[in-house]
Formats: sequence, structure tokens, C-alpha cells
Amino acid sequence: MPRSPKIAVIGGGAAGFFAAINAARLDPSLKVTIFEKSREVLSKVRISGGGRCNVTHHCFDPEIMSKAYPRGSRKLRWAFEQFQPADTVSWFEERDVELKTESDGRMFPTTDDSSTIISCLKREADRYNVNILNRHRVEALHPTNKNQFKLSIKNKEPQIFDAVVIATGGSNRRSTYQWLEKLGHSIIEPVPSLFTFNFKNKIFEDLSGISVENGSVSIEGTSYQHEGPILITHWGLSGPAVLKTSAWAARYLHNQNYTFTIRVNWIYPNKAHTVQETLKKLRDTNARKTTKKQNAFPIPGRLWNRFLELAQINPNTRWAELSNENIHDLTQELTNANYHIKGKTTYKEEFVTSGGIPLDEINMGTMESKKVSNLYFAGEVLNIDGITGGYNFQSAWTTGWIAAQHIASE
Repeated sequence: MPRSPKIAVIGGGAAGFFAAINAARLDPSLKVTIFEKSREVLSKVRISGGGRCNVTHHCFDPEIMSKAYPRGSRKLRWAFEQFQPADTVSWFEERDVELKTESDGRMFPTTDDSSTIISCLKREADRYNVNILNRHRVEALHPTNKNQFKLSIKNKEPQIFDAVVIATGGSNRRSTYQWLEKLGHSIIEPVPSLFTFNFKNKIFEDLSGISVENGSVSIEGTSYQHEGPILITHWGLSGPAVLKTSAWAARYLHNQNYTFTIRVNWIYPNKAHTVQETLKKLRDTNARKTTKKQNAFPIPGRLWNRFLELAQINPNTRWAELSNENIHDLTQELTNANYHIKGKTTYKEEFVTSGGIPLDEINMGTMESKKVSNLYFAGEVLNIDGITGGYNFQSAWTTGWIAAQHIASE
């Protein structure tokens, strides 16, 4: 590269921003420009975690950390040796941003405000003279005979750069990736990864907002099964157990046109036979009480009453009046309930995709393309996606960091 190389970063999200500011910090001679098609950078950072920004996950073992990624796990295992959650925590703390860990391992700024993270990143950009161009949509990239790149920018004059980082994020539309195919890269069909399950029959619609802490969700006819909290929504089910299942089964469910059947154990890890015995004991010990009263299972009262109704038991029926068939039916509703799913809803405003640039076309030690020299990739434009909980931001920080390190060392 020339003495003062010009670096273009296409995409002003977490990965692009992190690549840009770290490259500029590590080599002050670099002239780094971020091109963002929308009017605001870091928009996904702003809405993440309900506006608190789930920065990363408290897992400092690269091998364990990598297992949270349905796509990209094996390659990220080694990428995390270069930059992992512990490094993310240190990076922000060095810039006076402290992170805290919640009970489920998610890490947030102690301010519980995503603007803390955004302000930190923008300060670094100012400090190292990173140029940020909003409303600049790069429509094509043309390698020149001087080993440079000409960027075609919508309604703007083209610009020439010595190296380019692609950090445009994920998209469900294959057309979004066509300009990258023209550079010689192949594309793995993009499909949604994190989403909630919509019920065909809205049997819990009036219970929206109710949750259980320990449940399990499995997809009938497959080996996909995950545990964790389950949240009832207006449309169906959400919560970590559902979102993890949606991530791991993303491509399978896409092929099923999001029409499938799930099995839910609402009181995991309790098994059917132990629950049945517990219900029989309740029948003996609570004989004169109505079935709407119970303290054996951690289930909210309104949800418990719904399970009784689904098992065709009147909540005002006394425990002593339950037949063995009633107990069997209630056990099924609690531990082995079948629900027909038709459709999905994107998880809040957080959009994650499976698909994009195949990792075998990227040198994961440098994030440089194996097809085109001085072309780098970072973030979700790659075929990388993690489960919910800070994992997707961590892969953005990691891949952005690795690209910056290599660009600065060239």
C-alpha cells in the first residue's frame, strides 16, 4: 500500500465501526472513511437489548463461546483466540465504559443505556480522524489495474481506495449481495435466524407477557431442542428457549415455510412420570381444594388455569374429583404439549440472518478475501450468526478487530 493508504469501510454498524476506529488507532497514517447508506450509524447498537445494548456475553473460553454460533462455530473458535469477550470488556473499560454481567450471562454497560456505547465509539472515531459519511450508498466496487478499488456511490462521484472492508450486515434479500457476487464471491442463501413462533391457533393470546423460567422447546420430527425461559406473546411464543431453537433450526424452518409443530415442556427438567406422580399426591393432600390452587409447580396462576382448561378440567373442580385420565391429560399439557406453528415474527427489532459470504472464501486469521486482495469482510455479511445473548455483537467486534489488525500491519 502507499504511504498514506485510503481505507473504505462500507457499513456503519458495530463491525464496520470497530474495524474503522481500530485500524485508524493502530496506524495513524491510514485515512479511514465509513460509508453508511442510512442517515444514522450504529442504529442496531442503539436498539439492542431494549435500548440497553447487549455488548457481549460473559464467556471467556473461546471453545465454549464458539458453540453459541449455529453458523461459523468452527472458524470463530480460532478467531476468538485473537479477540474474545474478555478483550471486548477490556477495550471498553480502557475507554471508561464499564460493563456488568446479568444472571443469564448477558453483558450491558452499567448505565443500561446504549448511547454509552455509541458515544464511546464515536469519540474514538473523532479521536483518530475517521471520516463518517451518512447517506452514502455504495452500489458497486471495481478493482483497478493499480490494485485499488473504485467505489460507485449513488448520486455521488466515485472514489478510489487502497483497501476496503465490507461490513454491510445481514439481509434477507439475496439481491443485496449481488454486487459482491460480481467480485467473484459466492453467496449462501440468506434466511432469518432469530425469530419467535406464531401459533396457528391463538390459545394463549390473552396471556401475552406471562413467562416461565424453565421450559424446553423441540421441533417435532427433528433433534432440535433447547431449554430456557419461555415468553408468551400476542402471536405465540418467544423467550430464550424459542429463540435458540429458531437460530439452530433457521434453515430447516425456512424450508418448511415456517409451518411446523413444536413440543413444549413448561416445567423442564421435570419429566412426565414425575409430574404425574406429583399431581396424584396433590389429589390426595389437597383433596378438598379446587384445582386452580397449587404450589407444586412454578407456573403463574392464569397460565395454570389455561392448562386446566386445555386438559378439559374446570378450575373450580376439587382435586379429589380428578380421574386418572384427567391427571394424564394435565400432565401432557404441562410436559408434552403440541402446538402448531404457522409463521414467524422477527425478534423485536433485532434482525439476524443465516447466510451471506461463505467463510471458506475468507482468511479468518486476517478477514481478507481469498478471492480479491485488500478486500476484507466483517460482521454479519459473513455466514456467521449466533444465538441471542450478546453473541452476534461479539462476532462483530472480533471480525472487525481482526480486519483492523491486519490492515494496520500491512
